Amino acid sequence: MPLTADGAPGYSAVLLRGLLAGLIAGLLAGMFGYVAGEPRVDAAIAIEEQTAHAAGDAADAGHHDEELVSRTGQKGGLFLATALFGAAMGGLLATAYTLLRRRLRTPSDTRAALGLAGAALLGAVLVPFVKYPPNPPAVGDPATINQRTAAYLAIVVLGLVAVWAGVVGYRAPRGAAPESLRAVTAVLGFLAVVAVGYVMLPRVDEVPATFPASLLWNFRLASLGTQAVLWVSLGLGFAALLSRLGARRSRTADRAAVAG
Repeated sequence: MPLTADGAPGYSAVLLRGLLAGLIAGLLAGMFGYVAGEPRVDAAIAIEEQTAHAAGDAADAGHHDEELVSRTGQKGGLFLATALFGAAMGGLLATAYTLLRRRLRTPSDTRAALGLAGAALLGAVLVPFVKYPPNPPAVGDPATINQRTAAYLAIVVLGLVAVWAGVVGYRAPRGAAPESLRAVTAVLGFLAVVAVGYVMLPRVDEVPATFPASLLWNFRLASLGTQAVLWVSLGLGFAALLSRLGARRSRTADRAAVAG
């Protein structure tokens, strides 16, 4: 367990635990997505095929018969995709923890890890979800995919900036400012950035009028739930692994003191 000069765990030790927590969280998110999301994807694909047949577009109607990866393969690949994504997010969380740990005003590694994971869930998931909720197959114009991708990435960045603005707002009042004032300042700072982002970025509404509203809503809830499972599991897992690392570090320090 490599340690830094001040006795804190090294980046490699923290990164390893972030990757492990992310891998487990990704598998859990994949399980949730398989149960809650895949049936909605199947229903949306069926609607897409029916629309293609009704339009008399034989090439489009036969697309799913000639696809390179079958639906069974796609469902199996879901777990691989979420596991890899979870591991990547775990690595980023571990990196953010290493860089920002001394700036977080809490002595608890658990609270620091959970706070960072919660900030990522709020800024990178919930803020973009409200502006650009995900859509199932059969929804969206292929000609606008580049514009939609750029807008989504922009709102993710703005969401993280909004979280940062909230933290700055919470710390802004000087002296013995009451907790309520700090909380109000944080909320106002967060909402100000979010509002500016929502107004500046273009509105996207490409849902066909004939698409079932219940299916669209259930798909979006399943997508949000998958992300929530990922980040909640990642935060809890990373915090638990850091807690064990801290306990091991304390035992090592105690043994060193006794030996000395």
